[in-house]
Amino acid sequence: MSDKMSDLDGAIIDRLFVTIAARRGADPAVSYTAKLFSEGRARIAKKLGEEAVETVIAAMDGNGLVGESADLLYHLLVLWADAGVAPADVWTALEKRMGTSGIAEKASRKDGA
Repeated sequence: MSDKMSDLDGAIIDRLFVTIAARRGADPAVSYTAKLFSEGRARIAKKLGEEAVETVIAAMDGNGLVGESADLLYHLLVLWADAGVAPADVWTALEKRMGTSGIAEKASRKDGA
């Protein structure tokens, strides 16, 4: 585990999210993030799914998990930005779940999802 524990508070993700959100409307020819935004949410979600699969493969074969995890988080942040979800919204949802068993929390959801 890294000794940069202060970065584990979400600050890095918050800073990256600001950068990603600023790319909306930028030139897709010079910004991969702008290109993703220009291709729409379905493409962003598809790319997130691809990155999730690559992360699973990396976990299974023991190679490249850190890099694939970074790619996965980046694409999740692009999706959040496109959908108008701020990291703070997710942090709040996670905070509400702290101290609750995952099984109990899932059972408490109305839609069961």
